Amino acid sequence: MNLRILKEGDAQVYQSLRLQGLQEYPDAFGSTFEREVAFTIEMVAERIKANEDRFVLGAFDEHENLVGIVTLIRECSPKTRHKANVFGLYVTPEMRGKGIGLALMEELIARAKRMEGLEQLNLTVVSTNDSARRLYASLGFQLYGTERSAARLKSRHGEPRIG
Repeated sequence: MNLRILKEGDAQVYQSLRLQGLQEYPDAFGSTFEREVAFTIEMVAERIKANEDRFVLGAFDEHENLVGIVTLIRECSPKTRHKANVFGLYVTPEMRGKGIGLALMEELIARAKRMEGLEQLNLTVVSTNDSARRLYASLGFQLYGTERSAARLKSRHGEPRIG
């Protein structure tokens, strides 16, 4: 297993894996397949371009196939730069149960600890995603709130719900 920060040249393989995840688990991500399938490779390359405040970490198998991804984005406001958010952890179905998600998260955390002034990592997980919840808990993440109707693909009854 090879873990590394993705580069702009990885845009095509990243986009392919990202779209797979969005199709397979539409409820697990903040974005949608319909939105991201329209992204050009140039847009994707810009999205995954690493800098001091953001990176996409990729896991590659022995054949150099991208089999897992996770993203870290630091808050940009001067009052919140001590925090960063973890997004989009995804491992291909055939590679699950092999510790790849754990390895990606451990590497992300190790890199985050080296970011000057960064004190806190936040993430969001769907309440029904028990395997992700167990993984994050095993790494020391603590539940600090539950947001009702935090994300919705389509209204269940065709009407907006308030309250």
